[in-house]
Amino acid sequence: MWLLLVLFLPIVQGSSALVAVSKAVSGPLRGSLTVQCRYEPGWETYSKWWCQGAQWKDCHILVQTDGSEREEKGHHVSIKDNQKSRTFTVTMEELRWNNADTYWCGIERSGTDLGVEVKVTIDPVTVQCHYGPGWETYVKSWCPDADLNSCNILVQTTGSELKKNRLSINQKKHTFSMTIWGE
Repeated sequence: MWLLLVLFLPIVQGSSALVAVSKAVSGPLRGSLTVQCRYEPGWETYSKWWCQGAQWKDCHILVQTDGSEREEKGHHVSIKDNQKSRTFTVTMEELRWNNADTYWCGIERSGTDLGVEVKVTIDPVTVQCHYGPGWETYVKSWCPDADLNSCNILVQTTGSELKKNRLSINQKKHTFSMTIWGE
C-alpha cells in the first residue's frame, strides 16, 4: 500500500511562479514604457493585473485581464496576456512625472494573489540652447513662459553650472543645457 503525501506551500511575493523581466524600468516624459511579467505553467487562464502603490496587497489596480488573451485598456495603461509564451505585457503611455512609483505585476487567485514589484522612473528631460561667441558672460536662465516680461525664472547662472531644485543649467562650448527631473 502506498501513501501519497501532498504538501501545499504558499507562494509568496516575488516567488518564481511570477517574475518581472525587469525589476526597474524607465520611460521618457510624455512617452511610453513596457513591462513584461512571466509566469509558470498552470497560470495561463488566471486574471492578470497591474497596480500602483508601495505595498502590493493595498495597491490600486489600474488595469486587469479577464483571464483571456484580450487586451484590456485603462487610463493611459494597457495589459495583454500571451498565454502561449506565459508572459503578460503592460504598456504605460503619455508618461507624467507622477507615474514614477512602485508598481506590481499580479495574478489573481483564491487566497492571496501573486505579486512582483516593478519600480518605474521617468527619464530626465534635457533641453539644449545654442548661443554665439561673446555671450559667455551673460546670464543664462530658464523660464517656462513664452512672455519674458511676466516670466517666473526658475533657474539662472552666470557661471559654468548651477543646480536648483530639480533643474540644472550647464554651459559649455556656446551651448547651455537645462535638465529637468521630477515635478
